[in-house]
Amino acid sequence: MNRIVAALIAGFIAIMLLSSTVFVVDQRKYAIVFALGEFKDEISEPGLYFKLPPPFQNVIYLDKRVLTLDTPEPERFITAEKKNILVDAYVKWRIVNPRTYFRSFGGDESRARNRMSQIVKAALNDEITKRTVREVISGERGKVMQAIKAKVAAEAEAIGVGIVDVRLKRVDYVEQINNSVYERMKSERVRVANELRSTGSADSEKIRADADKQRTVILAEAYREAEKTRGEGDAKASQVYAEAFGKNPEFYKFYRSLEAYRATFKDKGDVMVVDPSSEFFKYFKGNGTAAPSKK
Repeated sequence: MNRIVAALIAGFIAIMLLSSTVFVVDQRKYAIVFALGEFKDEISEPGLYFKLPPPFQNVIYLDKRVLTLDTPEPERFITAEKKNILVDAYVKWRIVNPRTYFRSFGGDESRARNRMSQIVKAALNDEITKRTVREVISGERGKVMQAIKAKVAAEAEAIGVGIVDVRLKRVDYVEQINNSVYERMKSERVRVANELRSTGSADSEKIRADADKQRTVILAEAYREAEKTRGEGDAKASQVYAEAFGKNPEFYKFYRSLEAYRATFKDKGDVMVVDPSSEFFKYFKGNGTAAPSKK
């Protein structure tokens, strides 16, 4: 029984020693091997590796992936024209030299992030103080990001970090400047609206005057055509009357007398005081001859 227990204990110790000499490197990690506290080797390829058991050798892992440094709150900077702006930026970075990185921060990522934040802030300040608000916001924003990336990359190389990208997420005025900018934009829009309104009123009056002119011309031409047509009709009617009356003058006199009777006795209450023997009642008589006039 004692031999079995001793064998189990020996096997357990052997397994523990063997496991302490084997380590696995993940594809997302760097592995740094230390021998008695001194840097011995760095491993970047994933796989199964062997080392001496502690305390002779130990392994520390570092993140190999692309990391993001994002400012929690926008930072305030002063432009070339002494205006305050708020800048919100982020940086994509990764460890490219594990040995230098470990010597700089002892493998502490929070210390590395603090150092990177200082480097980025200094680079932002250097570039923004040389440019105007317009250049930072729109005019040269791409150039600003490239310049900041170059500055940050040069300093980050000394601590074993490589810069993948630098971006300005948001560039804005501080609250006091925002109010003045909004007021200026509002007054500019009001001015443009007033100009458009006055221009529209002038164009409206011009169109209305032109329409009135065309209306007057059209009415005048229509009246002229109507009068011309009426005159031609009257002339034609007169010609027809003349031709008809020339053929039978007596019938014409009779027709005109009937029209006069119709117009005179149109209503039952009409009263006319006239001599019965007058020429007016000529065709009321049987032979159609006028009565002799009295002297």
